[in-house]
Amino acid sequence: MSEPAGGAPVRRARPARVALLATVFICAACGLVYELALVALGSYLIGDTVGQASIVLSLMVFAMGIGALLAKPLQRRAAISFAFIELILALLGGLSVLLLYAAFAWLSLYTPALIAMALILGVLIGAEIPLLMELLQRIRAQAAGSAVADLFAADYVGALLGGLAFPFVLLPVFGQIEGALVVGIVNALAGLGLVLTVFRGEIGGVRGKAALIGGAVAVFGVLGGAYALAEDFEVTARQALYADPVVHAERTPYQDIVITESVSLSGNRDVRLFLNGDLQFSSVDEYRYHEALVHPAMAGPHSRVLVLGGGDGLALREILRYPDVSSVTLVELDPAMIELARTDARLVAANGNAFDDPRVTVRAEDAFTWLRSVTADFDVIVVDMPDPDSTATAKLYSIEFYGMVVQALADDGRIVVQSGSPFFAPHAYWCIEESLRATGLSTTAYQVTVPSFGEWGFHLAARTAPALRLPDLPLRSLDERTLAAAAVFPPDRRAPADVRASTLMDPVILRYSRQEWTNY
Repeated sequence: MSEPAGGAPVRRARPARVALLATVFICAACGLVYELALVALGSYLIGDTVGQASIVLSLMVFAMGIGALLAKPLQRRAAISFAFIELILALLGGLSVLLLYAAFAWLSLYTPALIAMALILGVLIGAEIPLLMELLQRIRAQAAGSAVADLFAADYVGALLGGLAFPFVLLPVFGQIEGALVVGIVNALAGLGLVLTVFRGEIGGVRGKAALIGGAVAVFGVLGGAYALAEDFEVTARQALYADPVVHAERTPYQDIVITESVSLSGNRDVRLFLNGDLQFSSVDEYRYHEALVHPAMAGPHSRVLVLGGGDGLALREILRYPDVSSVTLVELDPAMIELARTDARLVAANGNAFDDPRVTVRAEDAFTWLRSVTADFDVIVVDMPDPDSTATAKLYSIEFYGMVVQALADDGRIVVQSGSPFFAPHAYWCIEESLRATGLSTTAYQVTVPSFGEWGFHLAARTAPALRLPDLPLRSLDERTLAAAAVFPPDRRAPADVRASTLMDPVILRYSRQEWTNY
């Protein structure tokens, strides 16, 4: 062995070099999982996927540069410094989802906590490369360009593994909290394994080894304990987000589904469905929403009906009240939502067991994709989609989407779209009207009061100006007089001057979070 400028021995063994590059590979995969976990959590809790991704990625890349600079003084003791950095990174990265969920549930400090976490993780990830570069050169001195190429090749390929493992392995198998904890444990094992085998001679004396082993025991103890308690923590934190007891909760590949149930002093039950934290209905007053959504569109030909969204089956229930409806096709993205609406006793009671009606055909598909190949002409199309508070849902309120809806509509057919609150989100509400009109449709806007929501709006659209009227069917919340009044908007609820249509390339995204709506 010879001595390099830094004073550490050069190791020429090929296995040592392979071990270091394998560590780079694993650490890169773990680092990317931490980034994706923060983005995914923000999209579930806040809804603005693009905004959350921009905050996380830009802050972490910036912090990685700072971390690389801060690592320069550590290069003389690169091995022990790398080991401790990996332990800290494994601890914070593994706990990141749990800590941010706690900040959201109990402290209402999610965004500041996210910024702090992204910066800290970015600094730690950025410090890895300079230290690993130093250690690589100690194994076998080589030209800087070759060393960079070897290191970055392992780093980028590892990032590919992390990027694919997160959505296809970690989320479905472990979930967000446990998945991050598992990655933290793997991260710590990789860093320690390299230092305790290839660079064990550079750890230092007894005190250095004792500090490293003590730190490792503490980190594994915390991560292991957090994993054991993760399910209880998630139940407690989730309950903190909802006023009523949570009776069902599941996270699917598409969304977070929660059902709450409460009983008033008078004995009335209130069952509520939440998707990604957004209230979908309250059993106390959902009839007001669904009567306003469905029946104005049914005042005309309605033999063949298409429902886009509406996986809870409540709009379906209202449609099936018409004996002359011959067929209803419901297109819902999440098969778990359909299964829940078919089997959960609370939802079955609310939707009247609508999915077992022989007239109903269910398609568990993305409505945007499904519409591209459909050729049927429907008399009524009910668009009951989640609010456009992310890029994933904003496409369902775009000119392009409505253009495909029009292609599936019969010449004398009607379309109705749930359009959010004209009071709380006027730009998003009137944007839907502009987008519908951009496809050549005529529209009529109207709103009703749903106590659990507040003022809620809809748009009725057809190829000719659609008049608001009701079929000859008894309704609990609507008659001709109240429906006519629903189309009258006061001056402060009318379309803003700067409203515009939404497109795939330039979407209009609803800018309020679940917490802001609850506070309102």
